[in-house]
Amino acid sequence: MDDLEFVQSCLKGDKQSWNEFLSRYSHLIYNYIYSALAVKGRNFSEDQVNDIFQDIFHLLVKDNYKKLSTYRARNGCSLASWLRQVTVNFTIDHLRRLKPAISIDAENEEGFGLKDTLADLSPKAADFLIHQDKLKTLYECIDSLEAGERYFMELLLGQALSLEQIKEHLKINRGAMDMRKGRIFQKLEECFKKKGFGLDFIK
Repeated sequence: MDDLEFVQSCLKGDKQSWNEFLSRYSHLIYNYIYSALAVKGRNFSEDQVNDIFQDIFHLLVKDNYKKLSTYRARNGCSLASWLRQVTVNFTIDHLRRLKPAISIDAENEEGFGLKDTLADLSPKAADFLIHQDKLKTLYECIDSLEAGERYFMELLLGQALSLEQIKEHLKINRGAMDMRKGRIFQKLEECFKKKGFGLDFIK
């Protein structure tokens, strides 16, 4: 059963297929969330990650699986790659919607307010937004790769495997794997340059 048939089975309410979906992709979605949240200077609690995770699953199943039903496997896009894009986009949008829960003029016992904190963190805030744009651009560039190259990056970023683990998984020698990695990173770097970025933040 290919990915599209698998999704169609889930949409038809097959409990075994849905349980397999949860087992197969829950961990990957968590990894994608953590990847999108891996921004310098920002820490997120497990509860916050779980909230985002639950919201993503709600997005997939609400209105009779409306979002999940939009998966079409176009251009050889795997379900894992599609879920990665959905998760990263949702997480970035979630971060952009975050608003301070206290008044900007409120002060603590030492007489410092949120306004002072924001002033101190403004460079970090700029870095944060730039990193989000870079992350989104990275996944756009990954989606432009060939299927085998996308799978390599899925193992490296999505499943967070080491190069040694990838070598064993793909059953290739280290030299061949280094050549493959170099070729893929060169393609990504060229894609990034076209979009106005460098690729240094994932090397």
